[in-house]
Amino acid sequence: MTGCAMTDPGPIASALAAHGLILRGGFDFGAAEDVPLGPEGKPARAVLLVGQAGAAPWPHFQRWRQHRPEVRGDPLDTWSREVIGAIAARFGARAVSPGDRPFLPFQQWAMRAEGLRPSPLGILMHPEYGLWHAWRGALLFGQRIAVRPPGKVVHPCDSCAAKPCLKACPVGAHAPAGFDHRACLTHVRGPGGEMCRTTGCLARNACPFGSACRQPAEVQAFHMSAFATPG
Repeated sequence: MTGCAMTDPGPIASALAAHGLILRGGFDFGAAEDVPLGPEGKPARAVLLVGQAGAAPWPHFQRWRQHRPEVRGDPLDTWSREVIGAIAARFGARAVSPGDRPFLPFQQWAMRAEGLRPSPLGILMHPEYGLWHAWRGALLFGQRIAVRPPGKVVHPCDSCAAKPCLKACPVGAHAPAGFDHRACLTHVRGPGGEMCRTTGCLARNACPFGSACRQPAEVQAFHMSAFATPG
């Protein structure tokens, strides 16, 4: 796929759905932007973001783990790279991951693609999914893509006066000054952090939005374990 041909995201979305993944919007890069390389080694012209809502990929990931017990480190990242990489090859794209070095501006891409803004916890707030969503990778193309830009997005946090998310953390790790990573990590690893380790972040769970997409405790415990395990 070269020149000014346009990529139809419909078949890509269908391929991702087979793994519990979804397209999270996309856009064409501007001519003057500093952009990563596309599939042909030239500056990419467009990006489609790949992610999830709720815990939809979990059963697919679990089945994969049963056949790949040798994978250590970050198995979810490995699974995501394999799945998205295969789909990228199928559709003539280059797959990139949030964990790639040097880091790519995934959060900026996400806000641009979906019109989202950060919650008080720093996690981007989605009007439907709440805080229960994520980005697993992106597809870079050498041609334009046929994706409509996001319209006006209602930011749920604007109507939330109580802000229970800022009151639920036992160590006050979330504050206007930013996220206190050290305080959070020390608590989660310590004897008082059992509830956080087994049921997930108390601050995130206190958010009233997107409850239909709330991840089960098993999934939240998996992510919390990855956060708390020394790298």
